[in-house]
Amino acid sequence: MAGYSLICCVVNMGDASRVLKVAKKYGVKGGTISIGRGTISNPFMNFLAINEERKEIISMIVETELASEALKGIGADMHFEKSHHGIAFSYSVSEFIGSKNVVGKVKVADTEGGKDMYNVIFVIVDKGKAEEVVDAASKAGSKGGTIINARGSGVHEVQKLFSIEIEPEKEEVFIITKREEKDKIVNSVVKNLKIDEPGNGILYVLDVDEAYGLY
Repeated sequence: MAGYSLICCVVNMGDASRVLKVAKKYGVKGGTISIGRGTISNPFMNFLAINEERKEIISMIVETELASEALKGIGADMHFEKSHHGIAFSYSVSEFIGSKNVVGKVKVADTEGGKDMYNVIFVIVDKGKAEEVVDAASKAGSKGGTIINARGSGVHEVQKLFSIEIEPEKEEVFIITKREEKDKIVNSVVKNLKIDEPGNGILYVLDVDEAYGLY
């Protein structure tokens, strides 16, 4: 039975449609586009109060056997090897339900050629707390993150983001980090945001199978 992977790309505003067009060449049938904002670690930009930029996040489910080639192709065609062009990463999906019920188990593989292994840290907090998450992560060596505003259309509705139910007026931060730096960043976020106390948020970490555009 086929397994599945989720490819996630973070690009500048206006580039998401191009990513989806490129992805189709590699067997990706479609995706979901969300709007977020990336954090900029630049003293001059901070001085000018320009310390964030709007981003588009594209989430695409693809069969695992196609994921590596698709991710590599997207990275090359979108020139993610160049700074500020975007990032792309993938991780395994244990269960995918779409037009028909499908369950796939995927073995997480090492990155090709012995490249650095990465984790993605997801943190869900109350609205207005995302910047505190980024600050806490930065103190521990993180180079930045992407913030997604997660709101339902009504006060009693919830939104599902990566299969996690999020109540209205929440923010999600995801941070890509090298595996050896992950614990330090997680500990800093937990300590500063008191994530381990009830009602202060949720933090979880996933292994990244492959990543492009990270420096």
